[in-house]
Formats: sequence, C-alpha cells, structure tokens
Amino acid sequence: MKALYCGALAVVVAIAGFTQDQSAEKQVKGNDSAREKLIGAWHLAHIEAPEPEGKPSDINQPKGMLIYTRDGHMSVQLMYPKSANNQSNEYVQDGYEASFGSYEVDEVKHMLTHHVQGSNTRDLLVGKDLPRVYHFTADGKLIIQSARPDEHWSVTWEHY
Repeated sequence: MKALYCGALAVVVAIAGFTQDQSAEKQVKGNDSAREKLIGAWHLAHIEAPEPEGKPSDINQPKGMLIYTRDGHMSVQLMYPKSANNQSNEYVQDGYEASFGSYEVDEVKHMLTHHVQGSNTRDLLVGKDLPRVYHFTADGKLIIQSARPDEHWSVTWEHY
C-alpha cells in the first residue's frame, strides 16, 4: 500500500511540475516587454549615417548581425563592402565593426545601454557604456539610434 501511495504521489508531483513549466512558458511567450522583444538574432536591414552638415550619406550598406541574449549579453558585427574605402572610426576598423558585452534596458525611456567588454577597436570602446535610443516599428523592426547628441546615425534591424 505504501509503494502504491508513493507511486501515486510521484505522478501527482510530475504532473504539477509539467503544468507549472507550461504556465511559465506561456507567460514568457505572452510577455510583450521590450526586453523580451529584443531577445534573439537580428540582421541589418538599413543604416543611415548623415554627413556632418546633415546631408544624407551615400553609405554603402554593410552586412550585419545583432544578438541579444535573455541573460543580458549582446554582440554586434557589421562588415562594410570593400567599396567603402576601408572605413575607420571609433566603431569601425578597416571596414569591420564588432563589439560584445552586456546590456540594460530602460523601457520607460526607450533606452538601451551597451556595456562594451570587447571590441575590434579595442581601447576606443572597451569599458565604455554606449547609450542607445530604440523603438519597434509596427511591422516588428528594431530601430536603434545613438543617444549622443554628436552622433546622428540610425540602424534598422529585422529578426531572422
């Protein structure tokens, strides 16, 4: 009798655990927070980087990937075409941009902050916090812009 009771109890515990797991999964899938929308891999759809005078730039569109993980890590890579004359700046070295680290989201202010732990431009970005303004379009695209007043670029990403 005792064995039957223990077996029945094990079944009840297993069913309760399964039901709890399903409920947690539904809660995560049903969560429409900006943080949850960010999670995953994104490919670069378009980048705009106006000239200092405010004129639109004829930037050759790079290829790129952006990744946000649920546990708070991020990674971004952009590769500019060879015709971009091996562009270099604070973010790009010889036509390639890459950084990784952690991130925070302030959903009220629509701000992301990338905490750079590694970058192909090394000392120019490593250890810096890069504030970003973000918003989602009606069709699910992610638009990220610098929060710095001296930077006027805008990047549009699409989920893979």
